[in-house]
Amino acid sequence: MVIMATPLHCSETTAKPRVAVVSSPGMGHIIPLLELAKRLAADHGCHVSFLNITTQASAAQTKLLNSTEFPPNFHVINLPEVDVSKLIPPDSQIMTRLSIIVQESFRCLKSVLLDIGKPDALIIDLFSSHAFEVCKELSIPVYSFDTASTTLLSLSLYLLTLDKEIDSDIEFVNLPEPIRVPGCTPIRTEDLLDQVRKRKSEECKWYLLHISRISMAAGVLLNTWEDLEPVTLKAIRENPYYHNKASIVTPPIYTVGPLIKETEPITESGNECLAWLDSQPPDSVVFVALGSGGTVTSEQLNEIAWGLEMSGQRFVWVVRAPTEFDASGTFFNVGGDINDPKSFLPDGFMERTKEVGYVVSSWAPQSAVLRHRSTGAFLSHCGWNSILESLSQGVPMIAWPLYAEQKMNATILVEEVGVAVKLAVDLRKGIVTREEIERAVSLVINNGGNDDDDEEEEEEERNLGKVLRLKARKLKVSAETALRKDGGSSYDSLTQLTNDLMISRISS
Repeated sequence: MVIMATPLHCSETTAKPRVAVVSSPGMGHIIPLLELAKRLAADHGCHVSFLNITTQASAAQTKLLNSTEFPPNFHVINLPEVDVSKLIPPDSQIMTRLSIIVQESFRCLKSVLLDIGKPDALIIDLFSSHAFEVCKELSIPVYSFDTASTTLLSLSLYLLTLDKEIDSDIEFVNLPEPIRVPGCTPIRTEDLLDQVRKRKSEECKWYLLHISRISMAAGVLLNTWEDLEPVTLKAIRENPYYHNKASIVTPPIYTVGPLIKETEPITESGNECLAWLDSQPPDSVVFVALGSGGTVTSEQLNEIAWGLEMSGQRFVWVVRAPTEFDASGTFFNVGGDINDPKSFLPDGFMERTKEVGYVVSSWAPQSAVLRHRSTGAFLSHCGWNSILESLSQGVPMIAWPLYAEQKMNATILVEEVGVAVKLAVDLRKGIVTREEIERAVSLVINNGGNDDDDEEEEEEERNLGKVLRLKARKLKVSAETALRKDGGSSYDSLTQLTNDLMISRISS
C-alpha cells in the first residue's frame, strides 16, 4: 500500500522546493540517498518525499526506514511490492536483479509523483534510470546521485566511448595497457569493476545503459568533497571529452559529500561492543567489517581468525556465516541473517582471544565504532560508504576489496589518497593468508616497534601507521570543513541545488 504525503500548495516564488528521492534496493545506496534527503529537509527546508522500493527489500532497509526519526517536512512513501519471480532468472547477478526490480516497481511511479503533488525534482541513484522516461512525460527534472567515487564515474563515462571503439570480442580486462581515462589517472584493467568484465553479459549491458542515461539528468550529485578527489573533479569539469556531444555531455556536478550515516539505533549488543571499546587504549583496535553485503569462504574466514590472533593486536570483528561462492552473498539479506560465530570460527579462537578481541555477529554500529577513540584502523572491503565513514573519522584503512568497484577504490586509497595499505592475495591459494593479515594489521596498528633497529626500510614500516593516521586525520578536518554551514563547499553545493530548483520552478 502506498502511504501518501499531503500535497503542498505554496507560493511558487517563495516556497522551498518539493523534492522526491528514490534509491534502488541495497544499503550501499539507500543510506547515502537517505542522508541526502534528510539534509535537504533539515538544513535546506525542502519538502522531501522518500520513495521506498519495498520489493525484495532487506530487513535492514525496512528497519532503517521504519525506525528513523525524520523531520516534519520529510515523508517515506512505500511503493507497492511487485512480483518479479518470473522475470529474474535464478542465476541473475546483482545488477540485473536490481534493474528489473526497479523497472517493475516504477510502473506506479507516474501516479505516485502526481499524487504527492508533482515535485520540483526527482533525485535518483544510478540504477533507477528508468525514471527518466516517466519524468520527461511529467516535465519533472531528474538529478542523478552518484553513490560511488568520482573516479568510477569518470571511467564509466569513458567506457561508453571505449565500448564503441574496440572490437566487441575484446574484453575490457584484456586490453594490453591501463585505460587512459581523459584527464584522470589511468585505470589498471585488473581494477575494473565486476559489472563490465564480460561485455556481452546482462550485467554489463544494464550498467552501460544506466551510465548512458546520465546525460539526461539536470545535474549529477557526487558523494565526495573537493579535497578528496581533486584531479578527477577537475577533469569532469574541464576536460573537453566530458562536454562533447560526440562522446557525452556531462550535466552540471554538485559535490555534496561526505554524506554518511551520522546516527543509528544502538542495539544491546552494539552497546556491549562500545562498552568494550571504552576499556581499550586510544588508536589500539582494528575494526574488521566487510560491508553490508560481503561474505567470505570458510577457508578465508579461518585465515582471518588466525591472522588476527597471530598479530596480537586488539580487534572488533563483525563476523558473518561463510559462503563458498559469492562474495556479495548477503546483499539482499542484510539484517536478516542469524549467526553463531562459534559454529564456524576455529575451535578455541574466541576463548584464546577474549582478552584482546571482540566478536560481533553479523552487524555492528559501524559509524559509532569508527568514531570511537580506541579505533585505530579499519579493515574494510572498500565500499565507498565505508571509505567515507572511515575518513570522516580520521581512521586509516586496510583495504580488502571483494566485489563491484572495490578494487578501484582500494587502489585510490593506497596510491592517490595515501590512507591505506592493501592486502595481497596469494594467487596460488586464491586467498589472503593469515601471515598477510598479521603483517597488515601489525603494520597499521603498531605505532612503535623496536626503536633500537636502525634499518631504514624497517624504520619506514614502523612509521607507516603514523603516516597513514596523520593523512586520515587531515582528511577528517577537510571533510568537516566541507560540510560547515558557514562556507563549506559541500553545504554550499546543496544550497546551490536548492536555489537552482527554485529558479527552474519559476522559469517553467
